[in-house]
Amino acid sequence: SYDFPVRYKVLKGLPSDWWCDEIGPDESRCQIFIEAAKELEAEGCKAITSGCGFFAIYQKRVADAVKIPVFLSPLLMVPMLNRMLGEGSRVGIVTAGGRHLKGDFLKTVGIDESVSYAVGGLDDTEEFYNVHVTCTKKTINPAKMEAEVVDAEKKLLEQYPDIGCFVFECSDIPPFARAVVRETGIPVFDFIGLAHM
Repeated sequence: SYDFPVRYKVLKGLPSDWWCDEIGPDESRCQIFIEAAKELEAEGCKAITSGCGFFAIYQKRVADAVKIPVFLSPLLMVPMLNRMLGEGSRVGIVTAGGRHLKGDFLKTVGIDESVSYAVGGLDDTEEFYNVHVTCTKKTINPAKMEAEVVDAEKKLLEQYPDIGCFVFECSDIPPFARAVVRETGIPVFDFIGLAHM
C-alpha cells in the first residue's frame, strides 16, 4: 500500500472493539496511545497514523504530545472535503460502527454543525463486522465483504443523494474503495490516502 518505509506498533490493552466496549475511550487508553506515539517519534518516525478511525477522539492529545505530524483518523479529512465539495453536497462517512460514531468522536476533529455529512455503518453486516470488530469469524470471504461494503454505500446514497464523496473511517475498508467507486461513481478517501498526504 505504501511506497515509503512503515513501522508498526501494536497497542497492547486496546481490543479491536475498544470504541464500543464498557470502558470506551478513557484516560488510561489515551495514555497507551501517547506513550506509543512518543516511542515511535524516538525511533525516528516522521509521522504517525493509526489503524482505527475512532482514535480521532485522541487526536489533539496525541498531536500535542509529540513534535511530528499526527493524523489518527480519516475523519480529519471530512471538514476539508465538505468545504471542497461546496454548498449542496455532503460527505458520506462509512464506518465499522455507525451507531457509535457521534459526539466527541466527531467534534474532536472539527466535524460540527457547520459540516454537512451523513454516517453509514457496517454494524449489521455479517462478514465485515464479525471478522473485523467482534473477531468471532476466523476466515474471510473477500467477495462477501466487498458486497457488504458496496451495499452500505449504496444504502447511504439512497438516503442522501447529495453525497459528493465518501470517507472510510475504518482501516479495514480501503481494500474495497475501487469497487465502491466502480459501483457508485463517487470518489473515496481513506487511511491510505491520508497516510500518503
